[in-house]
Amino acid sequence: MDIMDTIKEQIEGNAIILYMKGSPNMPQCGFSARTVEAVMACGQRFAYVDVLSHPEIRANLPVYANWPTFPQLWVKGELVGGCDIVCEMHENGELEPLLKSAAAG
Repeated sequence: MDIMDTIKEQIEGNAIILYMKGSPNMPQCGFSARTVEAVMACGQRFAYVDVLSHPEIRANLPVYANWPTFPQLWVKGELVGGCDIVCEMHENGELEPLLKSAAAG
């Protein structure tokens, strides 16, 4: 399968997916740590992909998303954004209802 097809399948197959450096329990950069903390605080299950363990995804997702950096939070097939956007949405109360709605179907 082409890597772009793999990325598309991951994004379409998971209501909430976070592309990050490391894992939720062991983030490998500060931006990923802050983002996963905000997402986890919302209490919804989510998928994640460690881009450090998947260099082909790390190289191609920025092209697919037209977004150059990690982490990237995707909800219902749409790119929400990276660390600053996700943390700001969490702080102003926008993130939790978005994730609850996505997780509910």
